[in-house]
Amino acid sequence: MECLERDQGLPLNSPDRAVVSSSPLQIMSTVRTVPTTQETAELSYGGKTFQLPLIVGSEGEKAVDIGKLRSQTGLITFDPGFGNTGACKSAITFIDGEAGILRYRGYPIEELAQHSSFLEVAWLLIHGELPAKAQLEGFAKEVTYHTMLHENFVRFFGALPKDAHPMPVCAAAVGALATFYQEAENEETIHKNVIRLIAKMPTIAASSYKHFVGQPSVYPRNDLSYCANFLRMMFSNPCEEFQLDPLHAKALDLLLILHADHEQNCSTSTVRMVGSSQANLFACMSSGISALWGPLHGGANQMVIEMLEAIAQGDGSAERFVQRAKDKNDTARLMGFGHRVYKSHDPRAVILKRYCSEILDRIGPSHPSARLFDIARKLEEIALKDEYFVSRKLYPNVDFYSGVIYKALGIPTNMFTVMFAIGRLPGWVAQWLEMRRDPDFRIGRPRQVYVGATMRPVTPQ
Repeated sequence: MECLERDQGLPLNSPDRAVVSSSPLQIMSTVRTVPTTQETAELSYGGKTFQLPLIVGSEGEKAVDIGKLRSQTGLITFDPGFGNTGACKSAITFIDGEAGILRYRGYPIEELAQHSSFLEVAWLLIHGELPAKAQLEGFAKEVTYHTMLHENFVRFFGALPKDAHPMPVCAAAVGALATFYQEAENEETIHKNVIRLIAKMPTIAASSYKHFVGQPSVYPRNDLSYCANFLRMMFSNPCEEFQLDPLHAKALDLLLILHADHEQNCSTSTVRMVGSSQANLFACMSSGISALWGPLHGGANQMVIEMLEAIAQGDGSAERFVQRAKDKNDTARLMGFGHRVYKSHDPRAVILKRYCSEILDRIGPSHPSARLFDIARKLEEIALKDEYFVSRKLYPNVDFYSGVIYKALGIPTNMFTVMFAIGRLPGWVAQWLEMRRDPDFRIGRPRQVYVGATMRPVTPQ
């Protein structure tokens, strides 16, 4: 039986301990109809020519529809890493890597970062439109009153090794939520579980860190904002009063906005793949967290910080490090540059560089992060003028400056990927919901090109 006080984060003496309104989310039910075109692509094979239809996205991008390729020709496509394969139609995020464009539901990331809060962006991703004032207030209230974890989670964290990395702890805890909320999935329970996930993720993240450092978990407070609540749960302790810097809460809110969604990346594709089997919401989000943990995905900003710290602890020369990075025989690698999608600049990195200066002006030049930021700026300045990097279209990505800001906020390095997961959660949810409502929805089942042994008999020994 659900403990309402603990689940909602309501104080035990609250005059209002009823469940906050949980009417089903009014979510964009399906992706928009894909425009048809008279154009086709031709494939010649076996003396025959096959016409493959083209589909066109709302921004004019074109794709060859190979849905019937195997049935018509017996062929499959081969695309390691799926870099040229469109696995779905989506109306959530648009990226133009050549032009450095990122938009959520049509809104430029630069404008959302300037004018919106993380909870506004979460609503936007899930519902398709920015919320009206009353909608945002209601959404924020629901999230606030579901931040508390069930008290049995104390025993859950206690069962894990004391030095467990916070990322697998978060993945396990999110998966474990399915054991606390086992209702059949319909629109009403999906709505409740979406709210629970967004509300409880910061509490789970902070609790995973407290477990790592051997400190008691801190209960959330209903009078604080989403990001302020997280910072308090992370850094407060019984020995002293926690002093919140509003600029820190704003910086964290910005970072979460920039991480909220990024089209069909590794973790999002994982969420969709797992969800295509009709696995429950909590299981799918746990799979996304696990995929995000990899150093080539969410763990990249940790690698950037480790690089900057190594330079600072060495001779401090950005110039010499760049020369080492260009040497194929040297182990040095310039982390945080280049992106699978962006070939000009990452718009998120531009926003973060600007905000990084504001944060570091507040904490002062003597803070260790100020030194790292100076090295980062020098590395960027050198690389943007060096033909080696320019010709390879290697520009700073979001990981290059996000780690510096997290470090300035006091976030430990092993929590960087966890912060990424908090920000990416609304995007995963939106993608999962969109997948379920897609009329072309099918269970994921990629093909392969078999390269093993051909048929051979078993020889008795």
